[in-house]
Amino acid sequence: MKIQYRKKRLNFSLIFGILWLSISLLGIFTKENSSWTDYGFLIISFLYLGTYLYEKKNQYMTIENGVISVNKPFEKKINLTEIKQIKKFAGDYTLKTDKAELTINTHIIEPNSLSELDAVLEKLNVESD
Repeated sequence: MKIQYRKKRLNFSLIFGILWLSISLLGIFTKENSSWTDYGFLIISFLYLGTYLYEKKNQYMTIENGVISVNKPFEKKINLTEIKQIKKFAGDYTLKTDKAELTINTHIIEPNSLSELDAVLEKLNVESD
């Protein structure tokens, strides 16, 4: 099961990527002497567009085979059976095991996916704060 990002977050990255790309291409092709800032804007646009493509493909989290993992460049994984405590505070869920801790930001999760995540976490029957 994939826990998806809010569409607003994905659209933000796409729009800013296109905006920075437009600014950089205008600077590069309309000036006789392009400055280093035009190429800097081009790099920024690639970073935004790369972030959009990565997040669109991988989404925020996956729950498969009893493992919950946050899809970031340095992926964090926790076995659902090892979770000892779930702490909910200020829109974040903190899943604690004996060895690790995983924080989930619920503000960036699509509402339908958040209800699916809540259902999975409720099935665990662990201590909640």
